[in-house]
Amino acid sequence: MKAKILVATHKNYAMPKDDIYLPVFVGKDLHPDVNHTFHGDNTGDNISKKNATYNELTAMYWGWKNLDLDAMGLVHYRRYLSLNHQKDLDKVLSSQQVMELLKENDIILPPKRRYYIESNKSHYLHAHHHEPFEVMDRIIHQKYAVYADAFDTVMKRTWAHMFNMFIMKKEPLNEYLTWMFAVLADVEVQTDISSYSTYEKRVYGFLSELLLDVWLEVHPQYQTKEVNYVFMEHTDWLKKGGKFVLRKFTGHA
Repeated sequence: MKAKILVATHKNYAMPKDDIYLPVFVGKDLHPDVNHTFHGDNTGDNISKKNATYNELTAMYWGWKNLDLDAMGLVHYRRYLSLNHQKDLDKVLSSQQVMELLKENDIILPPKRRYYIESNKSHYLHAHHHEPFEVMDRIIHQKYAVYADAFDTVMKRTWAHMFNMFIMKKEPLNEYLTWMFAVLADVEVQTDISSYSTYEKRVYGFLSELLLDVWLEVHPQYQTKEVNYVFMEHTDWLKKGGKFVLRKFTGHA
């Protein structure tokens, strides 16, 4: 089985040595002068120029359209999948472990991220502009009605598989990305983000994180497996938790 796990990065950074990992410099068309040794997301069929609004999805799109693989995954330069909790690039999910997991599973996922006091919908709306979410909600109900009930169900949940991290076999990958990018393209046409801050202009990447579980809800035929998630740098949980609670009461500015 031919498999690659793309590592989305926007700067030079240490990378795993296992050759299943393929570092991809995202937004290469927007930053042609950045000196790096990673593969750019701007060859072949690509959306590199959309990186400022699509985030790591430009690497995902590039790999999907240009690599001939039996399975493909995406992680981030600081976020990895692992069978343990060690912050060690030599301990992240290996090619051998991936092959073993894919013998009985179609999709490998990070653990569910649990919000407890927030639903997926309220968490998003407290953190971001409302209009793009509302447009996506309307589009799914009107144009992709088979996903409407699943969307409503997932938005009411207090957990989700976040970060656009996964490893998928070719069939579910093609099905999921065809649908996901179609939904985002429809939302993009119907939203004006010209006044948004640089951070908030990453909106289509943010919205995409809500779509994986919606798609999974409609496609239970695919066997999934959760493995550990490792963030390679220090996390200030007090500061992070404080911002989370503050947004719940103050909403998005």
